[in-house]
Amino acid sequence: MSKKKLLFTEVFEQAKRESDKTSKNGLAMYLKVHLETFKLFLDEKTFSRYYDSFVTGIKNETNPDPDTLDKLSQYIGYKNFAEFSRTFVKKEEEANKTTVKISVDHDEESLTEKLSKIIINITNEQHFKVPEFIKKNGLGILEMTLLLIFVTGGVVFPNTKSNSPGSKNSFVFSLLGNQEKKYMYWNGERYIATDSSYISPIYKVIAANVNELGHFRKITRKDTMTVENSLGKVWCSKWNNEVDFFTMDGINPDNGKELKLASEHMISKYSGNHIDSLELEE
Repeated sequence: MSKKKLLFTEVFEQAKRESDKTSKNGLAMYLKVHLETFKLFLDEKTFSRYYDSFVTGIKNETNPDPDTLDKLSQYIGYKNFAEFSRTFVKKEEEANKTTVKISVDHDEESLTEKLSKIIINITNEQHFKVPEFIKKNGLGILEMTLLLIFVTGGVVFPNTKSNSPGSKNSFVFSLLGNQEKKYMYWNGERYIATDSSYISPIYKVIAANVNELGHFRKITRKDTMTVENSLGKVWCSKWNNEVDFFTMDGINPDNGKELKLASEHMISKYSGNHIDSLELEE
């Protein structure tokens, strides 16, 4: 799959998550309006053509200009298209990871201490797989490390006794391509990870928090909430005469107010089909 096709697929997938739209025209209109904040001014017909070219493939691929590719990459949390092309790996590609375990004799000296095992996790977008002859016959530690660096173009870092208390006799190697993004920003529904400390004037970029990136969401479908499925599991906030519900405790990113655990009364009154007036419990 081409990098451009991957990019447009991810762009339309994110638009689906943010807008709850599923039709081509609905997604095209959403992207037209939303991406103006990234100073990308394209009409909905252009986004519809991109959908036909890169998502459904019913038309030949078009050729977006570099600025369009950069702005779309920023929309899904990357600095530009070059960074997206270099670092993006689809979630489904996790299945292509290969784990290699190499036993080391207890009497063999390796680097600064004796090792009992080396565990190497290999992931790259070219789906590198360890050749069968290596699996059967093995390689020395030095040869295997050099092979990994040569094939993946990455540098490996040891997880040694000094930075991991429970790893007295092992190294865990991580490729540079798997480093986490250092920042995130709130898009109105969830936090988006990014490598850049600046996205646009309308977004506040803050230090990334793994827990909030993975679990903190604004609940946009209040009609799906009931006391049975939400009590003790959602938090709420009143702002501008509207009650918003969130999936975990914390601060409302829209106004900086502390969230409260939603009571049975709040859920019954302000979610589903029971929303009539706003009286937030003290």
